[in-house]
Amino acid sequence: MADFRRWKEQRLSRADGSRKGSVDEPIADIVRLLNDHDSFCTTSSCSGRVVVLEQPPVPAPAEPTTGFEIQKQNCTWLMVTHQICTMEEVLTALRRATDDAIFKFEPFVLHVQCQELQDAQLLHKVAIEAGFRNSGITVGRKGKIMMAVRSTHCLEVPLSQKGKLMVNEEYVDFVVQVANQKMEENRRRIDRFYSSLQFALENRDCFRSLLDKEREQNRTEQNNTMDTSCRSRRKSKGTQKDSEYTSVQKNRELGSEDDTESNLNFFPLKCAKNEFL
Repeated sequence: MADFRRWKEQRLSRADGSRKGSVDEPIADIVRLLNDHDSFCTTSSCSGRVVVLEQPPVPAPAEPTTGFEIQKQNCTWLMVTHQICTMEEVLTALRRATDDAIFKFEPFVLHVQCQELQDAQLLHKVAIEAGFRNSGITVGRKGKIMMAVRSTHCLEVPLSQKGKLMVNEEYVDFVVQVANQKMEENRRRIDRFYSSLQFALENRDCFRSLLDKEREQNRTEQNNTMDTSCRSRRKSKGTQKDSEYTSVQKNRELGSEDDTESNLNFFPLKCAKNEFL
């Protein structure tokens, strides 16, 4: 606990290392709210942005790669905004491109180091309910607990190649409208997240109790599922054995009937005569 407080003080005393050099205004209240609590420390954030990015073609690798490498070297930011943008702004940026240019929308992202796992779980629940369903928790080898608030409504569209625009202006206008719609939805989710976070931190004990109940319910459901599965397997094995036993019995009975029929075949006249006696 003391180590976390000391690390947080050191972290917050450093200058902002982002390109902008400050927290984006739409999420400043969220960052401030989290850092005002002893259990949380924000490490990086972005409120969401629209970007036109120029990137040289990726050369063929000398050795086989896994395909997950991200090409970031020699990139040029032709345009970046955290607000609604216009087609004219995007076209102006594309005219400056001499290599391949990509139009992107990136939603709100927030990374928070948490003092305890239950703190991260509380934050995760708030994020999921606000619509950030790609959020997750990671625990490092030394016990460092990180919570990432992420969403999946991204957009990435290549628009030019070697400085030449590969689509018409009507299509550029279309993708700009789509990005702006995503930005508006992104803002609504940020507002929901902030409101829910305020409520959760004010009623922290209640939320922890709720999380404990949910975990206990999940464990109970898992145990019931396992018990049902085990019973089904035992029942299946028992049914199989009964089936095998029934099959053997039937074979024996059929064998006996076959023997009787064989005996009747040996003495047809005598049996016929006895039936009339």
